[in-house]
Amino acid sequence: MARFTDKTAIVTGGGSGIGAEISRALAAEGASVVVTDIKLDAAQSVVDEIIAAGGAATAFEQNTAVAEQSDAAVEFAKTTYGALHLAVNNAGIAGAPADIGEYDVATWDRVRSVDLDGVFYGLRYQLPAIVEAGGGAVVNMSSVLGTVGLAQNAAYVTSKHALVGLTKVAALEYTARGVRTNAVGPGFIDTPLVRASLSGEALTALEQQHAAGRLGTDAEVAALVLFLLSPEASFISGSYHLVDGGYSAH
Repeated sequence: MARFTDKTAIVTGGGSGIGAEISRALAAEGASVVVTDIKLDAAQSVVDEIIAAGGAATAFEQNTAVAEQSDAAVEFAKTTYGALHLAVNNAGIAGAPADIGEYDVATWDRVRSVDLDGVFYGLRYQLPAIVEAGGGAVVNMSSVLGTVGLAQNAAYVTSKHALVGLTKVAALEYTARGVRTNAVGPGFIDTPLVRASLSGEALTALEQQHAAGRLGTDAEVAALVLFLLSPEASFISGSYHLVDGGYSAH
C-alpha cells in the first residue's frame, strides 16, 4: 500500500547515502520527491533511478547553509508539484577531527552552518508551506552523537545535540497546526566511506561497540524515517528516535 500517494516531499542531501535511500523509498510509496543536494549531478542520478523505477522525482541544487536556497527549494516543490507535505532535513557534514583547544574555527563555523543552521533554514520555509498544504510531517536527521559525545568532533556533536532541541521547539509550535516534527539519530552506518577510512581492526572494534555486532544500513534508517512521516505515526511529535544497533546503550 502506497502511504504517500498525492504527497510531495523534499529530501535534502538526497544525492547519496541515507538521503538517497529515503528519496527512493518515498517515491516507491507514491510520493513526488524533490531530491536536493549541493551536487546537482548526484541528485539527478538518484532522480533518474526513481523515474526508471516508475516513480516521480525532480532534482534541485541546494546549499542548505544558505537560507535563500531553502526558500527556493520549497518554492520549487510548490511550483513543480502544487504543494509541500513532507520534508526530511538530511544534509550534513563532518569536520576534520581535533581537540577543542586546537579546533579550527572556520571548521566549527562550516559544520554548524550545515548541520544546525541549515536545518533551521529548512524548517523556516518548510513548516509554513506544509501548514498551507493542510498538514504533514518533518524528520530532522540528527545522529547517535546527538545523545553521546565523541572526542575530537566538537562541531558535529554540538550541532546534532542542538538539532534535537530545535526539533522539540518545532513540534511545540506546529503540531497543533497539523505538522509533526521528529528527529532520527542513526548510529554508524555501513558505507564505502566508513570502510575506506577504517582498517580491518578498527572496523571490527567499531562494530563491536554496537550491541547488534555490526554497523547499520541506509535502508534501516529510511524505514524509521518513512514510519515517522506516515499517518501510522500520527501521535508522535517532538521526539528523537535512535536507530543505532544499541551503540548508545553502553
